[in-house]
Amino acid sequence: MLPQSILAQLSPTAADPRPVLLTIAGPTAVGKTALCVALAQQFNTEIVSADSRQFFRELSIGTAKPTAEEMQGIPHHFIDSHSIAEEYSAGRFASDCLALLGQLFQKYPLVILTGGSGLYVQAVTDGLDELPSVPPEIRAQLHTELQIHGLPYLVEELAQTDPVTYARIDRQNHQRVVRALEITRGTGRPFSSFHTQSQQADSRPFRVVKVALTRERDVLYQRINQRVEHMLAAGLLDEVKAVLPYRHHHALQTVGYQEIFGYLDGEYDWAEAVRLLQRNTRRYAKRQLTWLRRDPAYQWVNERMGEWVNEQ
Repeated sequence: MLPQSILAQLSPTAADPRPVLLTIAGPTAVGKTALCVALAQQFNTEIVSADSRQFFRELSIGTAKPTAEEMQGIPHHFIDSHSIAEEYSAGRFASDCLALLGQLFQKYPLVILTGGSGLYVQAVTDGLDELPSVPPEIRAQLHTELQIHGLPYLVEELAQTDPVTYARIDRQNHQRVVRALEITRGTGRPFSSFHTQSQQADSRPFRVVKVALTRERDVLYQRINQRVEHMLAAGLLDEVKAVLPYRHHHALQTVGYQEIFGYLDGEYDWAEAVRLLQRNTRRYAKRQLTWLRRDPAYQWVNERMGEWVNEQ
């Protein structure tokens, strides 16, 4: 369970009677699902998922989607809510999620939002910048260049055209790099020039309490390796084969699927695919932690001896 210092923040007060959105974030395999289910049982509430890949019905094993047994009867919203054939953005999710929260807060003084997709969590808790639309052919051209020249080629363009975004962005995340460049190319203005977002948490009809989970690195990496082994035993290869027609969908441009695509393309053998899958999942967890530490509102807790305690 969470430390008492955080639990004390989870009830509406006379000074701020708004209901509370408890946000539980953290890297993959850290233990978000088990903690959120325990909290939902304690507070008699429901869970809203902000995992950008668990939305899709066709992606279960590679996204570590919680099973019915793991959910223990607690309603989990936005899991299996869409098809991989649909495009679903952080902006659309925020709109849909805020509408759902409006309904849930009529029944509960506390609702739990959880997931490892930092941008989707942020879209709900703080809002997103308004970005202009750009012609789809610009994105198509960038993806062509990505395939031909590789990510470092696009990162170098970003460094030259928008050093502010270059310094802030996760430069190993090709989706973020492509998004920044498509705005820059499409408008003739740096992507960073559109960052006019002011924090909107205080204007939300609910109060946000942000908690980030972490573990000692060797423990987290061991859990990640074990999760990968479980995914493979559960049939990840067959799941990847089933979604091959959608391999260019954004949700599949990520760890857990790209490594298997490479194996199916004959780029390396199965042992190398497994090694890459474990390594890239560890790297993904590291990027998730980096993203979360940029937000000073998060209260960090670490698992020690079976209890979540305030990070020292």
